[in-house]
Amino acid sequence: MKYNTFIFDLDGTLLDTLQDLANSVNYALSQHGMPTHSIDDVRRFVGNGVRVLMERAIPEGAANPAFDATFATFRQHYMQHSLDTTRPYDGIPELIHELKARGCHMAVVSNKMMAATQELVRHFFPEIEVAIGEHEAAGIRKKPAPDTVFEALRQLGVPHTSDLSPLTSVVYVGDSDVDLATARNSGLPCISVLWGFRDKPFLLEHGATTFVERPCQILEI
Repeated sequence: MKYNTFIFDLDGTLLDTLQDLANSVNYALSQHGMPTHSIDDVRRFVGNGVRVLMERAIPEGAANPAFDATFATFRQHYMQHSLDTTRPYDGIPELIHELKARGCHMAVVSNKMMAATQELVRHFFPEIEVAIGEHEAAGIRKKPAPDTVFEALRQLGVPHTSDLSPLTSVVYVGDSDVDLATARNSGLPCISVLWGFRDKPFLLEHGATTFVERPCQILEI
């Protein structure tokens, strides 16, 4: 199958954002007198949006009386520090440039905050046409619901079907179980990358079938 439209996850797929996320999580926790977490803890917490990230990081989660204040501290800190250490994975800029040169459509869909998603994509990947983050206030549910994917296809001008029949020229690229479920719910095939936040045995357990170890292998697929 030859694909001409690529829907990418962001964190763990295009960008290594883990250190900046962990720094902001731990800053917020420390500011509110809560225990901090290792970077491996934060790696396990990410994938379902920043609110769920903080629910997992804060003792007692959303039931903690200080949850809202701690979450607000995290959001403010992350918006100011999301570019401190975040970088594209090796080979990703070259992949994006080559896909653009081949005339492919590209979009990013993320459970990250909308403002942060768009800022990061503009900064690192100006060749990507569409970037959609957490946007539920507009009636667009976060992943693994298909809403962000369908909205990305709409903005790209790529037709999609509401009955989830396969979109044979479109492929989803991600690194997690959430991405696999998003692709499945959107009626899309999924390429799972092995440089991100989840390992191959975990992805296999969640139904992954197509893997790449280096970004250039996406061109071969």
